[in-house]
Amino acid sequence: QVQLVESGGGLLQPGGSLRLSCSASGSINSINVMAWYRQAPGKERELVAVITSGDSTNYADSVKGRFTISRDNAKNTVYLQMNSLKPEDTAVYYCNVVALARGSSYRRNYWGQGTQVTVSS
Repeated sequence: QVQLVESGGGLLQPGGSLRLSCSASGSINSINVMAWYRQAPGKERELVAVITSGDSTNYADSVKGRFTISRDNAKNTVYLQMNSLKPEDTAVYYCNVVALARGSSYRRNYWGQGTQVTVSS
């Protein structure tokens, strides 16, 4: 099985910065796509940023220029550096990994437990 553990969330003022991390562990054969999603109260979960195995990245328009996604393949970890945070960034952030587990013949999505980010003055 593959497990994802997130960390780095918290409460901070507008304009502040946070770095989220998500580490995958378990019987992993390979990981290709890694991504961050978020879900605000009463809203649908949305894709924030994605990074491929070739380090190609894409961002939601709302975070472009402020957030940066990166990965450390040796550690099976994905990061989300969040700068110039705004109140509208308040949400539960979830990491998502597409991985092939050892002993499996297909890739599947794995989700982290979620970490709360609250931006408020």
